[in-house]
Amino acid sequence: MRLMGLEAIYPKPRLSLANKDHKTYPYLLRNLAIDRPDQVWATDITYIRLRGGFVYLTVVMDWYSRYVLSWELSNTLDATFCVDALEKALRKSSPEIFNSDQGCQFTSESFTSRLKEAGARISMDGVGRAFDNIMVERLWRSVKYEEVYLKDYADVGQAHAGLARYFEFYNRNRPHQSLGDKTPAEMYFGMMEESVKNQEATAPAGCGRAAAATPVGLRPPSVAAAEEHGFHLKSGKHWS
Repeated sequence: MRLMGLEAIYPKPRLSLANKDHKTYPYLLRNLAIDRPDQVWATDITYIRLRGGFVYLTVVMDWYSRYVLSWELSNTLDATFCVDALEKALRKSSPEIFNSDQGCQFTSESFTSRLKEAGARISMDGVGRAFDNIMVERLWRSVKYEEVYLKDYADVGQAHAGLARYFEFYNRNRPHQSLGDKTPAEMYFGMMEESVKNQEATAPAGCGRAAAATPVGLRPPSVAAAEEHGFHLKSGKHWS
């Protein structure tokens, strides 16, 4: 099996190790009804096997729609690539609550201070409670069984190209039964259009959209963010 590069698929050791000197935060999602985009974002780290080693993958995902807002690869487990993924996601919108585990990457000052700047409330999984971040755990299963285990990436370049194609497919073309057979992009940007219409309908006469008076964490993703990702609000369709 070693000569042929075969190995059993099984859970590997935890990738996010706590730092006792970092501040941790309580879990805020218990019994919370998550019913709109940008209400809760979540993140995690997993490893991606290469033919001659491995790299680490992190994502930032919208919990309600399952939309992958950003992702990054790294060959080290420092906080930098997690902060980079967060910055990319925050350029699109901002969450009311941001959930992660208690790994040192996510409790680091560089990560938590950026969330506070964005006005997000920080939520962290309880120790040993993998189901507290179940949406990202389900994403990892999809990524690995539908992409990684089938491709046998030779190097980081192949891994990056393959994952880029997969996340594009996952966001725009892969329907989810739990989303009423809609794609994550349809749920994320479709709710945005509905929210914008509701704001316009309730705005005082002559004031136009009410978004300017709405706290950043409660606003829908911007129209620019939708169109940047190829989603046309009027038609609900994508373009290449």
